[in-house]
Amino acid sequence: MHVIVATDGSRQSLAAAKHLKSFADPTKITDVSVVAVIRPLASVAFADDLSEGEKWPAGSFREAAESAVAAIAAVFDGWGPKVHKRVRSGSAANEIIKAAKQYDAGLVVVAAGGRGLSDAVLIGSTAQRVQHYAPCPVLVVRPAPRKPRKR
Repeated sequence: MHVIVATDGSRQSLAAAKHLKSFADPTKITDVSVVAVIRPLASVAFADDLSEGEKWPAGSFREAAESAVAAIAAVFDGWGPKVHKRVRSGSAANEIIKAAKQYDAGLVVVAAGGRGLSDAVLIGSTAQRVQHYAPCPVLVVRPAPRKPRKR
């Protein structure tokens, strides 16, 4: 089975990759494609909360996406399945769905809550669209509940 693991450069997408690895049987997975999507006309840089060093790379959005893909791919080093690093351009949900179709994926893993304004908004957007339109099952990994702050 081919598994698509989507990343937006957030720590939540890293948690989603680790969650997959925590329960999946690597002998049943042939390939893992780590996919990041950059928006061609974006005014906001691709998030890169995962790479070491500079918080905002001096390079391009593509370099930030490649760095995030490499960080997620490293989770699967030595695990078993062949790992592919892919950066696509376009709408995140559309490109993740296209990748799932193109690679005949058996599962898509996507984080809910990587980027956004609030928990209510976060579960919507990309994760919801992928869940609704993907040609295969979708594992949506929600963020851990936040602990209330003491005042």
